[in-house]
Amino acid sequence: MPFGLLKYGFSKKYPARRHFAPRGDLRPSYDVVIIGGGGHGLATAYYLAKEHGITNVAVLDKGYIGGGNTGRNTAIIRSNYLTPEGVRFYDESIRLFRDLSQELDYNILYSERGHVTLAHTDAALRTMRWRVEVNKHLGVASELVLRDELARLVPQINLSEHVRYPVLGALHHPPGSIARHDAVAWGYGGAASRMGVEIHQKTTVTDILKKNGRVVGVVTDRGAVACAKTVQAVAGDSSLIAKMAGFRAPILTVPLQACVSQPLKPFLDAIVVSGSLHVYVSQSDRGELVMGGATDPYPLYSTRPSLEFKEGLMAHILELFPFLAEVKLLRQWSGMADMTPDFSPIMGLTPLENHYIDAGWGTWGFKATPVAGKRMAELVATGEVPGLIEPFRLSRFREFKLLGEKGAASVGH
Repeated sequence: MPFGLLKYGFSKKYPARRHFAPRGDLRPSYDVVIIGGGGHGLATAYYLAKEHGITNVAVLDKGYIGGGNTGRNTAIIRSNYLTPEGVRFYDESIRLFRDLSQELDYNILYSERGHVTLAHTDAALRTMRWRVEVNKHLGVASELVLRDELARLVPQINLSEHVRYPVLGALHHPPGSIARHDAVAWGYGGAASRMGVEIHQKTTVTDILKKNGRVVGVVTDRGAVACAKTVQAVAGDSSLIAKMAGFRAPILTVPLQACVSQPLKPFLDAIVVSGSLHVYVSQSDRGELVMGGATDPYPLYSTRPSLEFKEGLMAHILELFPFLAEVKLLRQWSGMADMTPDFSPIMGLTPLENHYIDAGWGTWGFKATPVAGKRMAELVATGEVPGLIEPFRLSRFREFKLLGEKGAASVGH
């Protein structure tokens, strides 16, 4: 063992800074209370402090940082969506992700791999061509590739015609990336904490106090606090918190499962997705294959994994990569996906004048972390809804102005 490491281990005074400030008691009041300490909540707190000078902020989480959906996703980042509103929104997120390690002074292991969405039918090819044209029109790099080019991009993939779902082509999205999901939360949380934001883990919100159509405070299992504004960013618990606030959110919460294999030598650079097979796979920096599929077909507030998921997913993985037959699974987990009817998020104003919502992310919340935090902070600080998130308003369901992103969600349905 190096002498320096041994000396550091026995030192009574460590030179390294503490990542989060020690948790103290809750203050009597805050300018902003953010319910949910995942990536979106912490990013909102960070941008409130950095760009708007609002630091009297409390982030409350019933668990621990990175322990919810932020730590239970498969870390894919892309902007090759179907609607102009979705493409613009996620493209800004990619631009923010690229400089995030430097901005936060925390390595999030951001890695551009290229995102490949497979087409197994003529109809799927037409949809890919449609998405390509929307992407290109908005300046996002995407292209339709056929089997010969796909074989060059992903030489390991099985392109045999003698399988149940032969591959005809793919949508190739070069900016598609992965990043370390919990590192994003820790990076935002640490930076916000250094600027004075309070982060309270193991603090459950049990009620929202209202008066004359406004939030006046929140009740927690550690006591009640007053606040001028509240933001909810709680993923699978979104409809429950909305109920506390006194309105109904058009959200169905369903489990979304994923798993990783034992570490392997690097062989898969691209992120491979199949909407027809309901499967996606990428290889992490540690060599594990990160794999996932469709949401479970029933609503449930649970994060338990199931044998049925593994059986179905492995059959489809082996159709694409048959040489993985002897590879062992390392672990399996589940998150809670808050699905909306049009497969787009809900962001912005609510029936309560000073309560804001960041919800309905389904299977695509991680990739939106920077842009959601930045634009929600802008809304909270200024009171004006940013144009980038205005299409995702809660009232669109009452106005019948839905956004049709189902075809671009690929596996989230």
